[in-house]
Amino acid sequence: MSTKILLIEDEEKLARFVELELSYEGYLVTKAFDGRSGLALAETGEFDLVLLDIMLPELSGMEVLRRIRRKSSIPVIMLTARDSIEDKVAGLDRGADDYLTKPFAIEELLARIRTALRKKAAVTESQVLSACGVQMDVARHSVTVNDIPVELTKREFDLLHYLLKNKGIVLSRDTLMDNVWDYDFDGETNAVDVYIRFLRSKIDEAFDVKLIHTIRGVGYVIKDEQ
Repeated sequence: MSTKILLIEDEEKLARFVELELSYEGYLVTKAFDGRSGLALAETGEFDLVLLDIMLPELSGMEVLRRIRRKSSIPVIMLTARDSIEDKVAGLDRGADDYLTKPFAIEELLARIRTALRKKAAVTESQVLSACGVQMDVARHSVTVNDIPVELTKREFDLLHYLLKNKGIVLSRDTLMDNVWDYDFDGETNAVDVYIRFLRSKIDEAFDVKLIHTIRGVGYVIKDEQ
């Protein structure tokens, strides 16, 4: 079965060019030229990946991304002419899986699509990870603590997933950044610490469990201790 890609891009010439190139590679491409119609298509659940421009009429790409992430973990690659670090970080923190600046080489886009799809295949197998009363259903993209649902953002979910998948292993900040954010930040960033605090506030503190442990000077680890 061919991979279905949703392309949300208001530059019709660019959209047509990308559609032709992706179709040549065997992908089935559906186009939308504004944020509102693109969001409606994304919410059908029929697609394997979304290519999303930031500057869109009707709804901005960032708003489309925010609404997609309420319900879905579908891979989203942002396409934009805005190349500032702040814009990239904003998109990635809102749940984008990757970020490609225009103009781009079609070969790079294809490589990023393949990478995103491989990652999706690796995490969509039906599996449940657990520790300390916390259960994560990866396929359903859900988390419960003592059978009570907990709402997490995509980034929080991805971070918790990586920690649970490596339960008992101390993970450095660099390891978490490389595997959860998958993005080369310039200089120092406290993103890992910030999102660990978010998880602790929603799980450890809210449910009085000790899930995420800090190993001073090394990193973080999940220990299955009650």
